[in-house]
Amino acid sequence: MSGDTDIAALGAVLSERARARILLALGDGRALPASVLAAEAGVAASTASGHLARLVDAGLLTVTVQGRHRYYRLAGPEVGQLIETLARIAPAAPVRSLREGTRAHALRAARTCYDHIAGRLGVDLMQALIARGGVTGGDGRHHIDGDGGDRLSAPGHDVDYRLTPAGAQRLGALGIDVGEVGSDGLALRYCVDWTEQAHHLSGPVGRAIADRLLELRWLRRAERSRALHVTDAGREALAKELGVRV
Repeated sequence: MSGDTDIAALGAVLSERARARILLALGDGRALPASVLAAEAGVAASTASGHLARLVDAGLLTVTVQGRHRYYRLAGPEVGQLIETLARIAPAAPVRSLREGTRAHALRAARTCYDHIAGRLGVDLMQALIARGGVTGGDGRHHIDGDGGDRLSAPGHDVDYRLTPAGAQRLGALGIDVGEVGSDGLALRYCVDWTEQAHHLSGPVGRAIADRLLELRWLRRAERSRALHVTDAGREALAKELGVRV
């Protein structure tokens, strides 16, 4: 028989800075080899191996062996949501160099939140869809009290957002398949963005949008972080097709 949830056990896993850096490096849902994660954590390969084993045992990561290499990724979207939730209440890390400042700026401008778009770009996409009647049910802003509000750590269903048939048609014109949309719209998931304190789309529709914008090369992934960069073609197309000015 199990007792109450053991938050302290999870806290002990997350309290080590190197393990936290590993989780942040994997926050975009990709699988990365142990050697890359060791470099991201700033520790030796042997030390990283112990940290990775601890994260796997805690159920936060999964590991896949391919030949001589072991690839690690987040155990699922709920771990990505955990990272975003903690980021909303954790203090910001101090910026001590130009490189760290550039990276922090890039993460706030656009990044992946597991498998969907977050940061200022993710929030702007949500706002553009709302402004053009593609999404109904809320205003895209994070309200913590009053009618239609959501909680401080909302899991993405406190506000009843719906993708309208017109919104589905607009996305479909870009090759984004969102499935069947009824006359009352399609229920949407969202996250409270930790840098913008506003809503960005998540769930299947958020994932479909991210996949398509990457496929169109309007966005490209950063090599060593979960930041996303808007390409020149993407800058023009996002403004023209979705009303998002980067």
